[in-house]
Amino acid sequence: MANFALKVTRLGFSLLQSVSPTLAGNAAFRLFCRTPSKRPKGEKARAAHADGQKALAGTERFDLRLPDGAHAYAYRFNGGAVGMRKRYLMVHGWGSSIDYMAGLVTALAATGAEVIAVDLPGHGRATGRSLHMGQAVNAIRAAEIRFGSFDAVVGHSFGGAASMVGAAGLLPDVPAVLPDRLVLIGSPSEMQWLFKGFGKMIGLGRASQSVLERKVHDVTGRRLEDFDAGKAVGEIRRPVLVVHAEDDKEVSASHARRYAAFGQTVRLHWANGLGHRRIVNAAPVIDTILDFLRESDFEAEAEIIPLPTRRASS
Repeated sequence: MANFALKVTRLGFSLLQSVSPTLAGNAAFRLFCRTPSKRPKGEKARAAHADGQKALAGTERFDLRLPDGAHAYAYRFNGGAVGMRKRYLMVHGWGSSIDYMAGLVTALAATGAEVIAVDLPGHGRATGRSLHMGQAVNAIRAAEIRFGSFDAVVGHSFGGAASMVGAAGLLPDVPAVLPDRLVLIGSPSEMQWLFKGFGKMIGLGRASQSVLERKVHDVTGRRLEDFDAGKAVGEIRRPVLVVHAEDDKEVSASHARRYAAFGQTVRLHWANGLGHRRIVNAAPVIDTILDFLRESDFEAEAEIIPLPTRRASS
């Protein structure tokens, strides 16, 4: 938030929670789920968005309706290909869209694989201005129902965490979407830190913060602490490639180390210098992902990279 807007927001929540912590907590959850403007900010973002739109032109497009009435939006590459081929699912991060992952998407499609790329609710060409973890997982499940099972799921940031939550079947009444392998790029390993940071940013007191966190259970049927993608990676017993930059200022590198600590089949690849967003379409990262997806399951499990000893940077 801009500095002035944040001051106004903090003042508003200070007044509201003095009247009712419940009202303040519920309002905070609505604000937390509010998705940012879809309009690119800055010259670099506009250029990347325009390039992405060109790359996606001519693809098959599908509306995916979710159980709660929200909508996701899917693109498909190589849908009419003949013969045996891999099928990959791509999921973007918060405040992003598939337009910004077009370099990676097209590289995967160039292998001949069928590639499904999903704009989550409130992002890209999907309708709405709200998103939470339950909707993201349901969007992944909706893609599986529409297109079939996936050989791999590749997720960036929030999309990576949602992919792992979906793979572990952590959402009640939603069957697990468990591919043969997963790729997590700059992804958080759990969500409590984000809720705590958000509450601190807008000045929530303890009572209002508790209401905010309980809303997660109200909406998804699971407690906030249950959405632990780090622990889930050790339970699914699938090869997982974790790609992260130690200079990532949005999702600390400690999350990548946490994935590696819990998962015996996790390969941790550092892409330092690429931050949180440039990492997605960087050529060396794309090459690493393609190599991982080409490997057999035996190779992916046998060549786990040892946990690094360097300290995580913030």
